[in-house]
Amino acid sequence: LTYLRENRDEAAVRAAIESLSASAKTGEGNLLDLAVKAARARASLGEISNALESAWGRHQATIRSIAGVYSTEFGEDAQIQQVRERATTFELQEGRRPRILVAKMGQDGHDRGAKVIATAFADLGFDVDIGPLFQTPDEVARQAIENDVHIVGISSLAGSHKTLLPQLVAELAAQGRPDILVVIGGVIPAKDYAFLYEQGASAIFGPGTVIPAAALRVLDALQSQLADMV
Repeated sequence: LTYLRENRDEAAVRAAIESLSASAKTGEGNLLDLAVKAARARASLGEISNALESAWGRHQATIRSIAGVYSTEFGEDAQIQQVRERATTFELQEGRRPRILVAKMGQDGHDRGAKVIATAFADLGFDVDIGPLFQTPDEVARQAIENDVHIVGISSLAGSHKTLLPQLVAELAAQGRPDILVVIGGVIPAKDYAFLYEQGASAIFGPGTVIPAAALRVLDALQSQLADMV
């Protein structure tokens, strides 16, 4: 960006951005044509987006889970009952329920799976926090620490797991909470599992994972860690 800005006509960029913003505000003119002209003048994508945002604002997605859906559908399943009993035992031992932050990092905007997991884990006896889309590892670490979670669950559906998981583990350590466990699920090639475990993943869940089985593995990892700390 520094090189770009040092080698462009700033007056032409400002004129192009002002024309784009005016068109967005008045509804007059062709936005696509004006955006292309701004790009050809070497306006950055951020500058073009900000010109539109000045007229329309920016969408803020509402992140929420829906209680009761998973338990209504599968509530009498033996494995679900086992998870709930384990979660209750954990609460009696530790004074609070197991708490997980479900996180989406990087440019991965595929959040349906994360919402399914969050809703299911809440019905299985966990306290669940859901992070917003497009967080950085630093932001996820800070949210995990502020919410005092036991586990961060990364949803990875865009191939960035080998970069973002190690960064999150490092951020948690740098911010004084290396004890917060990190698990990851999504479209993750089996050949990457060993690397992720070496980088600090406590559990990995690929496509087809049964949710109560995943919850049991998370509880196993959490209780194993607590036993080691005694």
